[in-house]
Amino acid sequence: MAATAAQMRTTLPPEDLEAMLDLSRFLGQVAEPAALVGPDGQTVGLPAEVHRVLMDVVHAMSQGRAITVAPVDQVLTTQEAADFLGISRPTLVKLLESGRIPYECPAAGRHRRVRLADIVAYQQQSAQERGDVLDTMTREATDLGLYDDTAADYTAALRRAREG
Repeated sequence: MAATAAQMRTTLPPEDLEAMLDLSRFLGQVAEPAALVGPDGQTVGLPAEVHRVLMDVVHAMSQGRAITVAPVDQVLTTQEAADFLGISRPTLVKLLESGRIPYECPAAGRHRRVRLADIVAYQQQSAQERGDVLDTMTREATDLGLYDDTAADYTAALRRAREG
């Protein structure tokens, strides 16, 4: 299934970011629940989830980054999935073929399709694994007394570890 314009939309930030920066500062000071005011003065409250998404979008765009809005059940091409993860397409294909990320091949096609939800799950699992490794490394460094050493001692210990 290819993404349609209604399912997935990428928006570039404005050239002049000043208004976006003002909006970002404003939203940073607004306590939930926030509300939208229409041109006729009608006010509609924003659910907390929508307020958080709006804050995330405005924050990213105020930094000059484009935003893509897509439903979680969105199906992506391998290139779109690789772009989302910030990795190359060949690296993504290796993850697919190793079973780390599920995929499907619609009909008798050769092209793989990946669910956005599966990409997000992989991203979260990967972040958790990296955090666990860093926690283990920190614990081991503490146990070895490396935090008590000088920078030169630490550099020498790293050199020995790499050689060993």
